[in-house]
Amino acid sequence: MSLWVFGYGSLLWNPGFDVVESVVARATGYARSFCMRSIHHRGTETDPGLVLALDEQPGAHCQGLALRAAPGTEKATITYLRERELISSAYLERDLTIRLIDGRQVGALTYVIDPEHDQYCGGLPLEEQAHIIAKAVGGRGPNSQYLFNTAQHLHEMGIADDDLDWLSTRVRALVP
Repeated sequence: MSLWVFGYGSLLWNPGFDVVESVVARATGYARSFCMRSIHHRGTETDPGLVLALDEQPGAHCQGLALRAAPGTEKATITYLRERELISSAYLERDLTIRLIDGRQVGALTYVIDPEHDQYCGGLPLEEQAHIIAKAVGGRGPNSQYLFNTAQHLHEMGIADDDLDWLSTRVRALVP
């Protein structure tokens, strides 16, 4: 049985596991947004950054990448992803049915935000998000680089995200 992982943020450009197939895909019922305060990777507890998460919203959808792990690496991939994504338990691990651009439907391991977690911050105005992202730095580097890398990879895949485009432009104006 193949292990598929749905990537919508840093997994697009830094999966961290051996990928044998990647296909543009859509998750229904969720929206990609900067709705999670990052206290480890892109910020600190005293100066949190923001990272993308899938926020459950009826009628919404998110385009990203379905990533198929190399056969025989499924257990190691899940272990790696749990260590990376569940560092503060703000994400919930889900098996979502996603639709690949070629018409296939697959079950994919997906990390979605827990709206009850104290790191959840859905609904922040874009201007506020831009100011947070422009100044935050965490263990994996500047929050702005996370935004820029994600927006760039979405463009390369032909996936439009108006909020990320706006944020990229605004944050570039704010970063010295």
